[in-house]
Amino acid sequence: MLTTGIDPIQQEIMDALKVLHAFNPSAEIVRRTTFLADQLIEHDKHSLVLGISGGVDSLVAGYLAQHAAEQTKGHGRQADFIALRLPYGIQSDEEAAQRALKLIGPHRILTIDIKPVADAMLQQLRDAGLTFENAYQEDFILGNIKARQRMIAHYSVAGATNGLVVGTDHAAEALMGFFTKFGDGAADVTPLYGLNKHQVQQLALAFGAPEDMAYKVPTADLETLAPGKPDEEALGVSYEQIDDFLSGKPVDEQARERIVERYRATTHKRGLPNDPYMTPPRDRMSIPSS
Repeated sequence: MLTTGIDPIQQEIMDALKVLHAFNPSAEIVRRTTFLADQLIEHDKHSLVLGISGGVDSLVAGYLAQHAAEQTKGHGRQADFIALRLPYGIQSDEEAAQRALKLIGPHRILTIDIKPVADAMLQQLRDAGLTFENAYQEDFILGNIKARQRMIAHYSVAGATNGLVVGTDHAAEALMGFFTKFGDGAADVTPLYGLNKHQVQQLALAFGAPEDMAYKVPTADLETLAPGKPDEEALGVSYEQIDDFLSGKPVDEQARERIVERYRATTHKRGLPNDPYMTPPRDRMSIPSS
């Protein structure tokens, strides 16, 4: 059964995530590239730092970062786009990542294997006496460790090069809270914010990326026990359903309930840490329970 019209819950979420409705790929490339260039100039920074995974989100963010770094030269500045490859050992999609790097053409590429430090942290937790419910919970914790180790690398490189960390968060991921808090969710600038997944894919095509890269099956690829697990399998809904929800279109009631449930449960991931002086508390919403 499909819901019809934009209900108040749907509208509230769309407004909160600043969903972009009037979409022109060429205009958005200019606007978001200029945003990044302005951030470099305003904050007197000399680099943009972003991990390239091989997926469409980092591909588009990489294109924008490279163009923005080049754009600052017109203001008498020198800024570099530094692309990071942060594999956990040997990544199954390394070929896709290398293709993305060739398409983007970053000024610098740094490769750091996070496997030794991620595995060492997990072992230290075990040695300290931490136990897990089962192998799947342990693997999930390790996945979050991977994401946070990657962000350590991002901020280390940004610190050493007077740079800004670029995030790949967009409206579809923000809606579902599909990111690791203080991991891939940590960034200084988020040039894809407000876009749904389809719009990100359209930007990739507008940049000239081949269709197989633009429409590559999205995967966070954090679970060692389920390598390459598609995002949609983990989310329980398709990106098409998520994008329809964000566009104010009718969605299947079961999908709608799943989306709203995820949005409500992950509100804490989208805001600053709670404190005793918040009125009203940041982690409360006006969204009703049903």
